[in-house]
Amino acid sequence: LQGLRDRMNSLSLFNLQESESENKLDAETASDSESKSEFGGSAPVPTSDDTPEVLNRALSNLSSRWKNWWVRGILTLAMITFFFIIIYLGPMVLMTIVMCVQIKCFHEIITIGYNVYHSYDLPWFRTLSWYFLLCVNYFFYGETVTDYFFTLVQREEPLRILSKYHRFISFALYLTGFCMFVLSLVKKHYRLQFYMFGWTHVTLLIVVTQSHLIIHNLFEGMIWFIVPISCVICNDIMAYMFGFFFGRTPLIKLSPKKTWEGFIGGFFATVLFGLLLSYVMSGYRCFTCPVEFNNDTNSFTVDCEPSELFQLQEYNIPLVLQSVVGWKTVRMYPFQIHSIALSTFASLIGPFGGFFASGFKRAFKIKDFANTIPGHGGIMDRFDCQYLMATFVNVYIASFIRGPNPSKLIQQFLTLRPDQQLHIFNTLKAHLVDKGMLGSLEDA
Repeated sequence: LQGLRDRMNSLSLFNLQESESENKLDAETASDSESKSEFGGSAPVPTSDDTPEVLNRALSNLSSRWKNWWVRGILTLAMITFFFIIIYLGPMVLMTIVMCVQIKCFHEIITIGYNVYHSYDLPWFRTLSWYFLLCVNYFFYGETVTDYFFTLVQREEPLRILSKYHRFISFALYLTGFCMFVLSLVKKHYRLQFYMFGWTHVTLLIVVTQSHLIIHNLFEGMIWFIVPISCVICNDIMAYMFGFFFGRTPLIKLSPKKTWEGFIGGFFATVLFGLLLSYVMSGYRCFTCPVEFNNDTNSFTVDCEPSELFQLQEYNIPLVLQSVVGWKTVRMYPFQIHSIALSTFASLIGPFGGFFASGFKRAFKIKDFANTIPGHGGIMDRFDCQYLMATFVNVYIASFIRGPNPSKLIQQFLTLRPDQQLHIFNTLKAHLVDKGMLGSLEDA
């Protein structure tokens, strides 16, 4: 009897523990479900038609399909004209525009988060988001100033101090924001606040980091800035046109309006456009020379002897193609070969930046990031592919184009102590003598 009682007691205890475990699991499941509904089941952010009244009246007799065609076409021409104007105004204006575009894209993404979650009264969400944007920009632009304005920085005492302790100051600024976030945590919103903390940092990674890479590409030569951006623009336009007139086969569910006909037509058109644009631009030093800061005039200069990359060379045409084109050789710039890689990426991989953005918008039930540009959406809607392209160009230059930079080595050499400079001089002299180069230089 005692053994039977013990078994019944242990069975009752097991059932009680199992019941408590199920209750905990149900509570956790409900909490997860509530969190998911908070994070992804929100009401869609409304968008409105911002088409100018003049265009609405002029195109009122057209169907919505053709009206959208004309609105997009007219405003695309306006944006291309603006792009030509800022190129004409020079590198400094281009950098300013990149900075403005970066801030606007960040604002559009953060605003989506705020519109969706503002009812939860998350403390300091917008303030901390903009503070982290300031910190990250201070870090990246401080690094750029130190690299490309080295002589100017060394000439001014305050700038030299800021440059010397730049990374420590940047870390201290970020750490302040981190502590502010921890202090802002509210018990009932822990999970949602960490979601938004991740939201802000991913936005910084996508927007700020890649806009910084765009500026680095610009310093390599304006051609490395203009050609990739133009290829993305061309692919966007040509894919839309081919899809509009010939599109029949859907490409991807994330973007129902994208078609295989537009994707393939955009690819061939972009490669051809890249070759032609590269040929034209490679003949002008203002596009091919690296952008450098002139300490004498305190301004940017783009004057140099063109590298081999921008000098016409003769190439043999493969035997298979000789019978088709009727030529045995062709004269072209080596950069045109690189432009094929750039335009191929812009047309085949670049659109996935747009698909990523489409998935993001679908997750939050919105049509566009904003209504900044009628017929096009927000600034982020136009630059979703550009940021992916900027990263590729920067990696491509570092992997296949850029070599050691003598001017940077000399700048660093001049900041060393005299005894260190003398040691490097003697080491370099011994190396040149061993190679037999110093004797020939002395004879000359």
